[in-house]
Amino acid sequence: MLLIIDDDVAIQTSLSLLFRREGFAVRVADGPFETREVLDEETPELILLDMNFSVDTSGDDGLRLLRQIRERLPQVPVVLITGWGSIDLAVEGMKAGARDFITKPWQNDHLVQSVRTALKLAGSEPASASRRQLDSQFQFDNIVGDDPNLLDVLTTVGRVAPTDAPVLITGESGTGKELVAEAIHQNSRRKRHPFVKVNLGGISSTLFESELFGHVRGAFTDAKADRVGRFELANRGSIFLDEIGDLDPASQVKLLRVLQDRTFEPLGSSKSRTVDVRVICATNRNLEEMVSRGQFREDLFYRINLITVRLPALRERPGDIPALVNYFVSNLRTIYARPDLRVSREAMNWLKTLSLPGNIRQLKNLVERTVLLAPGNELTIADFERNRTGLTDRPVPATDTLPAVGSMTLEEIEHQMIVRAMAYHNNRVARVARALGITRFALYRRLEKFGIPYTAEE
Repeated sequence: MLLIIDDDVAIQTSLSLLFRREGFAVRVADGPFETREVLDEETPELILLDMNFSVDTSGDDGLRLLRQIRERLPQVPVVLITGWGSIDLAVEGMKAGARDFITKPWQNDHLVQSVRTALKLAGSEPASASRRQLDSQFQFDNIVGDDPNLLDVLTTVGRVAPTDAPVLITGESGTGKELVAEAIHQNSRRKRHPFVKVNLGGISSTLFESELFGHVRGAFTDAKADRVGRFELANRGSIFLDEIGDLDPASQVKLLRVLQDRTFEPLGSSKSRTVDVRVICATNRNLEEMVSRGQFREDLFYRINLITVRLPALRERPGDIPALVNYFVSNLRTIYARPDLRVSREAMNWLKTLSLPGNIRQLKNLVERTVLLAPGNELTIADFERNRTGLTDRPVPATDTLPAVGSMTLEEIEHQMIVRAMAYHNNRVARVARALGITRFALYRRLEKFGIPYTAEE
């Protein structure tokens, strides 16, 4: 049974018809008193709760009732329905335990999708399966390893992939966030439709709207033809928004709108378009800290992280290093036509002891560089040591200490670190970006922001 709590008879009727047509049993309540009567009789599978159901439009009644419901029925998912004017209230509701919030006027398909997703995710939490069990159920071909930390991640991915829940993938640079995003798409009902990747760190604020939402001919000086944006390209499929923590405040507002109601307007057009997309985001930054500092919108944060998947760093799963190395070497045997390539046992044990701050990406670069430059087909410790230089594994000198708390702002620290990295790597942007764990495009943006001179690399 689905319980709808709203004091507007028209909304009650509309929602009841919608969900009965979808096969749900439905009951309605006007407010707290009627809600208690229903809950005394039966327990709903899900509750749709309007944030304002009295003459008082502050939303306090809605929050109070939400807290009462969560205390009485902590396992029953609650989806909030709210107007744009009360988005802040909806965020408070998410903090209080609501699963999602839908803005008025809603789209029927989007609302039904949200309810079905919340119901699916409300099921019992499965224990982590073995790698063999996971591979028999899901397509994880490009994700290597069987460390328990990784298996926890893959179990979660397998559970959420069939839903349309927005997923936020976090983890250090080089941990494989894009591969996990692809795995979510490939194991979803959208797998036959597009999977569109967008590196937000590489898109300037001036190009943001054109890149994501498209433009019409004549929208700006160089717009000589209509262009389809990334969201429209991803229609009925999934869109992967990488480096979402790099998005500037103005672009965050524009992104929030399309995530709220699945509508957008191409640049230069006044006609709204609707898309059906599953949104997967990734970042190596701490978005919660950014929210507390006012650098990332709280309502956007709660919109994208219904499910959060944290990828472990390679140092947290060192037992997977041999499997990763063998995977890379196997691919390189084919690419470079060297069927006898292999890694000595001593070298494999030595690789497991390395500090690899660049994670899987750094390990892959090290293996490929060694394969290219090693004289023989058996890769030894000496071969790897010779080719380890320049792969962002330099120890920090003992004299380098962090400044005292309060003596510098984060922006000042970032500026100094970029200046030092540019000097250390002789202004070679690609190496500096790799050392700092960001993309070249993200580094270019920071160089321009701080006025640091550089020469663009091809």
